Amino acid sequence: MSNKKNYTGGLVYSTNPIALNEETQEELETLIPSMQRLKVKLDTKQRAGKVVTLVEGFIGKNEDLETLGKMLKTKCGTGGSAKDGIILVQGDYKTKVIQLLQVVGYNVKL
Repeated sequence: MSNKKNYTGGLVYSTNPIALNEETQEELETLIPSMQRLKVKLDTKQRAGKVVTLVEGFIGKNEDLETLGKMLKTKCGTGGSAKDGIILVQGDYKTKVIQLLQVVGYNVKL
């Protein structure tokens, strides 16, 4: 492709006006913990059989998501990641994560 300025990463056509302009997506304001409804579950898909604890449904800024993820990983003494509204904690820490989230004030469903 000689004109890299107009390259859309394989997108041929879209009726979504935001599809070609990634800069227009704004982060949502972080909701207070009591208004959040987080879902905690165990997952092994595409992880070579290793168990991870997923926390889904966080609504807010990436900085706040990363702060919450760091707190959970520190309290569980393990690694993980936090991005796209999902916190991943390595290992089976479902009950501990639920307890930690409820202490901080989050609504947690299984």
